[in-house]
Amino acid sequence: MEVLSVASEVYPLIKTGGLADVAGALPAALATHGVTMRTLVPGYPTVMSKMTGGRVVMELDDLFGAPAKLIAGRVDGLDVIVINAPQLYDRPGNPYVSPDGWDWPDNWKRFAALGWVAAELGVGMVDGYRPQVIHAHDWQAGLAPAYIKFSPNADVKTVMTVHNMAFKGFFGGEIFGQLRLPPHAFGVGGVEYYGGVSYLKSGMECADYVTTVSPNYADEIRTPAFGMGLEGLLNGRADTVVGILNGIDTAAWNPATDPTLVQNFTVNTIHTRRVNKRAVVEKFGLDGADGPLFCVVSRLTDQKGMDLLLQAADGLVDLGGRLAVLGSGEPYLEDGFRHLTVKHPGKVALITGYNEALSHLMQGGCDAILIPSRFEPCGLTQLYGLRYGCVPVVSRIGGLADTVIDANPAAIAAEVATGVVFDPDSVHMLYEAIRKTVRLYSDEKLWKKIQRRGMKSDVSWDTSATRYAELYATLTGLKTNDHPDD
Repeated sequence: MEVLSVASEVYPLIKTGGLADVAGALPAALATHGVTMRTLVPGYPTVMSKMTGGRVVMELDDLFGAPAKLIAGRVDGLDVIVINAPQLYDRPGNPYVSPDGWDWPDNWKRFAALGWVAAELGVGMVDGYRPQVIHAHDWQAGLAPAYIKFSPNADVKTVMTVHNMAFKGFFGGEIFGQLRLPPHAFGVGGVEYYGGVSYLKSGMECADYVTTVSPNYADEIRTPAFGMGLEGLLNGRADTVVGILNGIDTAAWNPATDPTLVQNFTVNTIHTRRVNKRAVVEKFGLDGADGPLFCVVSRLTDQKGMDLLLQAADGLVDLGGRLAVLGSGEPYLEDGFRHLTVKHPGKVALITGYNEALSHLMQGGCDAILIPSRFEPCGLTQLYGLRYGCVPVVSRIGGLADTVIDANPAAIAAEVATGVVFDPDSVHMLYEAIRKTVRLYSDEKLWKKIQRRGMKSDVSWDTSATRYAELYATLTGLKTNDHPDD
């Protein structure tokens, strides 16, 4: 079965967040199910720099006002089709925002082009390639299902995966006339949303199936609290909304072989993690106290609960903990953590930005990772924490609740606990979770059991890939090892 994955980023070619990790890991996970997945991605500078061995499979004179070429190739283990349109994508830095931090004003056009090309591939634009399923990820690819739905020649099936409902890809209604869609597409059953165009809503409305990245989040977004105004749409098509939990690339995230760690370890040699802990302490300029080392690897935003952590951090230090923070985001939150580093020298430290290698080292050396999110569709950092013996302390929300088992007395007695789970959106509850973590850490034997149990958790793509393959088969009527001509 041929599936075209459509994503605005894919690891290791381009990454700003978890979407890239998912888009990068899913093709290999599906290959064992007889699914061939190629990924359509914009030709940002970092992507084009790796496409030296690609071949041009199509030239377009006018891709939303710009000439473009489609280049196919295999890069870093991925089969990709890249849209080489310098006028749209040849820009420095982050793929979504300008160097001054503002969204590119023509983002509507840049990602309409992504969806349009996906749909054209779905109807056979390139000789010899015609996928049976188009799998679109998040709002940037959301127009692909709409182009398919309103095309008279399309029989390709579509899946829309929502990684985060908070980002709708909303633009003013004046752009509709330039989207290459028929007039009747501007309606409730199409791309219209409160007088404008929402790319996310378009994908959710027009796709054959909508998936989210955890079962709990699939339930949450059908409520007003988490549906972001789209819960009515989702409830209206509840039988085609499915939650499939994300996995991680267990080869890239393997503490036994990870080259970014100072000391590799396994579940049987977990005591050697302390070498990595010392390395993290030195990297962040923290003191060598004996208490637990907490970490944060995150965007510094209110969604991630970082404002709650700012208020709970004094208590964390008073309890004997230390805190290493890696991330960037809202200026007031960055400033807040900088203030904490001055207030608690040697106890709290901040490194702004994102560093992939350092994030691995932190997971491999810190004792616990704090994820106090207000909402979290799936979350990957808690899965990395489980894999690396960095005990997750998480909100009881979204995929966090699906993946971490709270160390309550019953779970400890049953020997199933893998972390600490608390009710979200409260400084008091976060502080109590930190205090509970410190208490658990003080019992070395129990703490090691929780770490080892987390490391043994199945955080791979195996189960989830099976569910995606079954979904594709349901849509197409093909078994996952069938060929369309059989």
